[in-house]
Amino acid sequence: MLSPAKKALAAGNLAGFPDGMGVLVDLTRCVGCRSCEAACNREQGLPAPDQPFDDYSVFEQSFHGGTQKRRPTEKAYTVVNRYESEASDKPIYRKIQCNHCNEPACLTSCFVGAYTKTPEGAVTYNSKVCVGCRNCMVACPFHVPAYSYSDPIDPVIKKCIFCYDSRVKHGMPPACVEICPSQALIFGKRDELLKIARQRMTKDPAKYVDHIYGEHEVGGTSWLYLSGVPFEEVGFDTSLQQEPIISNVKDFLGTVPMVLAIWPALFTGFHLLATKGKGDHHDHGQAEEEGEDS
Repeated sequence: MLSPAKKALAAGNLAGFPDGMGVLVDLTRCVGCRSCEAACNREQGLPAPDQPFDDYSVFEQSFHGGTQKRRPTEKAYTVVNRYESEASDKPIYRKIQCNHCNEPACLTSCFVGAYTKTPEGAVTYNSKVCVGCRNCMVACPFHVPAYSYSDPIDPVIKKCIFCYDSRVKHGMPPACVEICPSQALIFGKRDELLKIARQRMTKDPAKYVDHIYGEHEVGGTSWLYLSGVPFEEVGFDTSLQQEPIISNVKDFLGTVPMVLAIWPALFTGFHLLATKGKGDHHDHGQAEEEGEDS
């Protein structure tokens, strides 16, 4: 029997869960305290960071010639970065983690079903079935999954799992949300979070950009964002399509069941032909040897 993930791949479709939970991130309220990083570290049992959580010099770090900020890694499932914008007279801070897509590209790209989209909205990962192909790293439009290259014996994918096992499936908010001192993060049903976001935008239109990032990007995500400055100025990819990534290959994936049915038959046929050819050659050789003996 096919797993839900494989059925989704075969059908070229993966429906999201309408009652799923999510988090609304209001960038106008984030103060860059990094409390969320520390809470995530404790909750997930991650190693101590190279620099303490109260060391704000990390905001000065950049990579690839200064074009990229910090990204989640195998040792940090969430990071906070600081940005400067001409539209604001103060720095803007942005928390980055897995956005838990409604129709995850990591899941649909995984041919062994290592990922699961739970009814609560979390995208979880099972290292026991992962074969280390890293297709999910390539497929993710947000470049989130990290690989534990430091472990040569058992390298696996590392990413935020929405505190699913320890909190979300029990109705509790993720550790990062619970600890946020400025209430920049709100946990709740995704539909309700969208209503809250629209209410804030309507009440104070001068404060927010007229867009909820994650409402429609790549089919929608469980993490939603409000911003007071253009999203591209705080590191968001604003060129992403509105449809799920899986939509790009639906026609191809729709042929997968047919291919899976046809190819074994073709290979079996080739094998029988090859075997028959060898058998004929063997029988012919035997006949020649018997003729010579007589």
